[in-house]
Amino acid sequence: MITVPAKPIVITGGASGIGRVLAEALASSGATIGILDLDASGLAETCAGITGSGGSCYGYEVDITDFDAVVSTLQRFRAVTQMPVYGLVNNAGWDRARPFIQTDPEFWEKVISINLKGPLNVTHTCLAQMVEAGEGRVVSIASDAGRVGSSGEAVYSAAKGGVIALMKTLAREHARHNITFNSICPGPTDTPLLHALEEGGDDRLAQSLERAIPMKRLARPADFTAMVGYFLSSEAAFTTGQTISVSGGLTMHG
Repeated sequence: MITVPAKPIVITGGASGIGRVLAEALASSGATIGILDLDASGLAETCAGITGSGGSCYGYEVDITDFDAVVSTLQRFRAVTQMPVYGLVNNAGWDRARPFIQTDPEFWEKVISINLKGPLNVTHTCLAQMVEAGEGRVVSIASDAGRVGSSGEAVYSAAKGGVIALMKTLAREHARHNITFNSICPGPTDTPLLHALEEGGDDRLAQSLERAIPMKRLARPADFTAMVGYFLSSEAAFTTGQTISVSGGLTMHG
């Protein structure tokens, strides 16, 4: 993995799945990790693993859809690190697969709040510190659903498409501040979110996805660490506003 600076990096949704693996990898590279998640037990496990391996990690049980809570949490993180946030990985996400016509405004609100409003809140708060410091890296774990659509995930696709557009716009607005913004779009990944989409433990969804992927397997959380590490590194200082799919060839563009 490319080495990232030994500076504070915030990760949302780091209590499990992709976020946990990213937190572990970035901490091993020397970064001080701040994790925002609602899963208190998962937070404790992630941070214990990192600190037990000699890394630095602070876990905060917080709802990223609550702007004021995000602001106060990141103030606490800055107080313990005594440094502005250098990097942000917008990773937290949630969805349930169902046809759009069978959904309702309450469902829309939850999906949009977690997958779009959450990144807005955290990015806005971290960005103030990055502008002050004159440097920063923001990486959003979006989704191929936001690039090409996904049956049964209309609202999730719309929210993730919004995240991709947000990264592109901020890349233009803050290039002069030496802050980059990029998106990584996972294909189907073996995480708790995918399994939550499978009704009653039925694994036919995962099996059908494996057949459709040219590499004949689901992505694993570790498949994203190198790309995230690159976007957070000094080597990527001239790379901004980009959207990269990591999907085993399921989707291709360029």
